[in-house]
Amino acid sequence: MKHDPDKQTEKRQALTPDALLMIDAIARTGSFAAAAREMGKVPSALTYSVRQLEDALDVLLFDRRSRQARLTRAGEELLAEGRRLLQELDAVANRVRRVATGWESELTLVIDDALARTALFDLMQAFHEVEGGPPTRLKIMIGVLSGTWELLASGQADLAIGVTSQPPSASLRCEPLGDMEMSFCVAPHHPLAHAPEPISAEVLANHRVVTVADTARTLAPITVGVVPGQDVLTMPNMAMKLEALIRGLGCGAVPTPMVRRHVEAGRLVAKTTWQGTRRGTMHYAWRAGSQPPGKALAWWLQQLQSPATRAALIERHEGLL
Repeated sequence: MKHDPDKQTEKRQALTPDALLMIDAIARTGSFAAAAREMGKVPSALTYSVRQLEDALDVLLFDRRSRQARLTRAGEELLAEGRRLLQELDAVANRVRRVATGWESELTLVIDDALARTALFDLMQAFHEVEGGPPTRLKIMIGVLSGTWELLASGQADLAIGVTSQPPSASLRCEPLGDMEMSFCVAPHHPLAHAPEPISAEVLANHRVVTVADTARTLAPITVGVVPGQDVLTMPNMAMKLEALIRGLGCGAVPTPMVRRHVEAGRLVAKTTWQGTRRGTMHYAWRAGSQPPGKALAWWLQQLQSPATRAALIERHEGLL
């Protein structure tokens, strides 16, 4: 069967919001006459409009054998889909009006994999509960090491939370989030669990280390905590690294807040190495343009000014790992 573009255009032109409202009114009131009164039309005009719609769609929408305005199965489908489309049109109109007031249509956040998911979900929930209901759609991405910077610098993200070191571009604004302490851990049955401390680099070189892959694609990737010549097991995220450590598949450093309850429960053993206690400052960053940030980005930046919020993003790892 050949595709007829003229027929497709005719169908689209027939399916107007007014036509969908007309079908809805007839179905609700139960008759053409009652629907006509509700819509301020004469019954004959309404009947003519229905026949035009049926001709355009090449279907019967109402059962002519019934005294009442009874929908056919095709008519019931059009009614259901039409009501859904009318709701979506209303939603789009409301979104456009709200975006015009300064809200971004979408805000993309890239979160470093070492940060606390519980605190992040608390922030997302609070954002969606802002008075009036922000029209901004949130998109959350996860980054590791240089990959977090890369998503922000390339424009794929609007706000990066948990970046380390210095921004790769002068157009990026950066503020401190807080210090992240790392704990070197092994499973209780791992050979290093009973090794004398501090563990030397020479001893570590004989044992597999578990790492998380840097998600960078264009920036130079960073590798942390690997001794030259050491066997490496690379995992895609921090949750899988933690599982690998608990299973004794290797050794490695994990954010102390993330691993604290596992150490307390005896699932992991924290060890000291020749490097001592490792700490690094985490930051949050965004692209600083000539215009002030939109309302959604401004809301997130305001939350990140709170010491309690910054501390929660580093510390509150309970429940999700």
